[in-house]
Amino acid sequence: MVSYREVLSTPGVARLIASQLTARFPAGMIALAYLLHVERVHDSYGAAGLVLAATSVGQAIAGPLTSRWMGRWGIRPVVALTMVVSLASYLVIALMVLPVTAYMLVGFIGGLSTPPIQSAVRTIYPKMVNSRQLTPLFSLDASAQEIIWVIGPVVTTFIAVQVSTVVAILVAGVFLVGGTIWFLTSPVVGRVRIPRARRAIGKVLARRPVLLATIVGFLLIASAAGVEAGVVAVYGHGGPQAGIILAIWSIGSVFGGLAFGHLPIGPWALARRMLLVFVGVALAALILDFWWLAVMLLISGFGMAPALAVMFAIVSSSVKFSDTAEAYGWVGTGQLIGAAIGSAFAGFMIDAQGPQGAFIVGAAFALLGVLFPVIFVRWHPDLRGRDAGPIPDTEPVPVQPS
Repeated sequence: MVSYREVLSTPGVARLIASQLTARFPAGMIALAYLLHVERVHDSYGAAGLVLAATSVGQAIAGPLTSRWMGRWGIRPVVALTMVVSLASYLVIALMVLPVTAYMLVGFIGGLSTPPIQSAVRTIYPKMVNSRQLTPLFSLDASAQEIIWVIGPVVTTFIAVQVSTVVAILVAGVFLVGGTIWFLTSPVVGRVRIPRARRAIGKVLARRPVLLATIVGFLLIASAAGVEAGVVAVYGHGGPQAGIILAIWSIGSVFGGLAFGHLPIGPWALARRMLLVFVGVALAALILDFWWLAVMLLISGFGMAPALAVMFAIVSSSVKFSDTAEAYGWVGTGQLIGAAIGSAFAGFMIDAQGPQGAFIVGAAFALLGVLFPVIFVRWHPDLRGRDAGPIPDTEPVPVQPS
């Protein structure tokens, strides 16, 4: 815990973590809010699913694209502009009754304009702390973001059921605007400027650690999506059990991130953490009992945030500073695609075999998430005793006064 105290005592770090979590809090709210709202308007979960799919496609495209724009126009202009467009999409869906196709178009535009705060903040981190502190900082960040996925859906469900779905979307908009402004007014955001990328978009995927993190991130989140669908299918919507189990899973991830965050990252680090995820999910598939699921997913959760932290670190250490934002954008896109595919596969398996089928899907994706970094272990950099910061660009990186 000493390493985390040192990181948080670094000027600006605590504010940056808190502000970016607040700005990204709608990520844990908006999908569920859209689902409940569009279903209420059109009386169809199928229609709501189409709107969510369109939104996810927009988010997947936006990942590397808007992240790359930050190197051309700066962090503040890009994040501010995308925030305004994203907020407009929230307001249109919340306040206007439209055909499903129109909702899909608005959702797509909103997804495309998702502020690239995650890419921005992980690009800024190496400029705030020394190389020894960077790995614990990535672990702290990966653990803290579980707050989004634990509290976000609970807040959304409560507001949507007790007040209205419109208010649930508007509250997400308040977090978006408030958190983004807080983030943008952080002095370090004004001081750090990302150099303009000189290579064509997508070239950064030629860096093997970036490709490794993108693929394993896809498999990890696909596994998580399958498990989440399975837990919901077991308990339905009639009680709190599903929410409690998913919260325990996320709590395991938080504690795992804090427990493993200080450990050196060797070439087998990602495979070992993914093995923990796989073992927990595979054992959970055997018995669909509340306490069994809770304990097994707690074990699985211990590997999730640490695996994400390793991905962030190997990406940071393997690309030039000018490419880091785009690289993290691709990693995020892989995770979004994983969420969509994992949910879809789990849905088909639930229809065919019941809830246990979704856990089988989750275990299968997690197993692939173990095998891939084992087979391609040479793609995984050994960061033991090495700087996890990005490779310096050949030209000076300008620093602007905030």
